[in-house]
Amino acid sequence: MILHTAPQGSPEWHQARAGCITGSMFATAREKLKGGPNKGDYTTAAKDYAFRLAIERISGQPLDEGFETWAMKRGHELEPAARAEHEVAIGVLVQPVGFVTTDDGKFGASADGFIGTDGGAEYKCLVSPERLRSVILTGDLSEFTDQMQGGMWIARRKWWDFGLYCPALAPIGRQFTHYRMMRDDNYIDALELDLIAFERLVSENEAALRNFKEAA
Repeated sequence: MILHTAPQGSPEWHQARAGCITGSMFATAREKLKGGPNKGDYTTAAKDYAFRLAIERISGQPLDEGFETWAMKRGHELEPAARAEHEVAIGVLVQPVGFVTTDDGKFGASADGFIGTDGGAEYKCLVSPERLRSVILTGDLSEFTDQMQGGMWIARRKWWDFGLYCPALAPIGRQFTHYRMMRDDNYIDALELDLIAFERLVSENEAALRNFKEAA
């Protein structure tokens, strides 16, 4: 495990992520067609992501030049407040983390915090009513399972706290909701196999780009 300490959203953080299959995209990297003549092949979204990573590995730079969506920018701005709420909720300090990668640098996770030697944290500042309702009322974290189990895989942790920060619910004291997900080694084994297979697709794209020759 390699720990990159640059703050999330910083140029150095974006640089560390270039060409790296990251936790927030693990689910996309595993997407395959469920029907049709090409059943079992990667989806267009997965193929596009693999091609983007191949370009980043060649250039050594993020293809989007560090562009952040409104949601990403908002998340980074609210993260300190979310972390503070989390610390109050569990009664311990959460160590800020920038970016963590496997030793070969091919896979990474932007962990939002480490808790002691066994735990980690992921904060989301959702605004979609559908997503908020799913997490707050039903505790459905399926959308984030790959990212959180992937974080435990890369950071070698035993559990991961999911924290949902919604300042709009502060008037009723519900601005922070958190759940703890335990490490599932069977899930991680399957995730790792799928990600290694996807990494081969990235490498194949990189090789194709490097060896490309225009038709005469």
